[in-house]
Amino acid sequence: MSVYIIGSAATGAVFLSRYYCIVSRMIGVALVAVSFFLITSPAWADQTVMAADGSQVDCAASAKDLTRISLVEDEFASVSKISTGNPQDDFSVVNEPVRGDIYLSVPEGFARPALSFFATSKRGYVYKIVCRIAGEQAVQLFISNPAIAKANVEENGAPQAVVATSPQEAAVVLIQAMYSNSVADGYEMRQRTLRPVYVGNLKVQMIAEYRGSELTGRVLRIENRGGEAVTLTESTVAPSSALAVSIAEPKLEPGKVTTAYLVSQTGRQ
Repeated sequence: MSVYIIGSAATGAVFLSRYYCIVSRMIGVALVAVSFFLITSPAWADQTVMAADGSQVDCAASAKDLTRISLVEDEFASVSKISTGNPQDDFSVVNEPVRGDIYLSVPEGFARPALSFFATSKRGYVYKIVCRIAGEQAVQLFISNPAIAKANVEENGAPQAVVATSPQEAAVVLIQAMYSNSVADGYEMRQRTLRPVYVGNLKVQMIAEYRGSELTGRVLRIENRGGEAVTLTESTVAPSSALAVSIAEPKLEPGKVTTAYLVSQTGRQ
């Protein structure tokens, strides 16, 4: 855990050093705050379940924070839920388009013991998701469908590793893996949705880290909670030592969410 604390704090310090850029300073403060939460907040256990097409997925959803649901080697395409007409009984389901995850949240005073809805994936699988409401910290659920792995082997055979000839090419390969929510050979992926950090009008969360012997990749979820658009550039979301940076939606309109992917050499944050 200490490596994540040090990494977040060090990266935040680099951002803070850019005194001439307001956005850099804001994200720098956010990353330092993330390291603080890693120290002070206990980790909320991730949930991983195996589910077939048409089956029910049982899970736990946060009563106070976001609940992230992610498909392994697949993405959510749509969700279907019933609106009760009572704001205190309705929950929110947001389909994040970049990685294909969905985020759940319940209103203050949500009285129902559980929530349920149907979700359809881009591969055509349908899941009935039933989550009981418990806890205050952000949680996340990973759904793996055995049929997908079987189909991949039947269609493509055993996966072949991509051999990179330079650190820059290796960084691009890692960016592609993070973008597709898959695990690149030689990397350990740790996914956890931390309690969100609010810095000005930006809501920043580190939702995943890919750590290898040579490179480290981080996935940041950035939401603009203000009333004006914010433009994010490579120089404002990554330190100068970064080997590769990708921002899904650089111009962040009010209320919108984007994902940033950062790759740097391990030990040089």
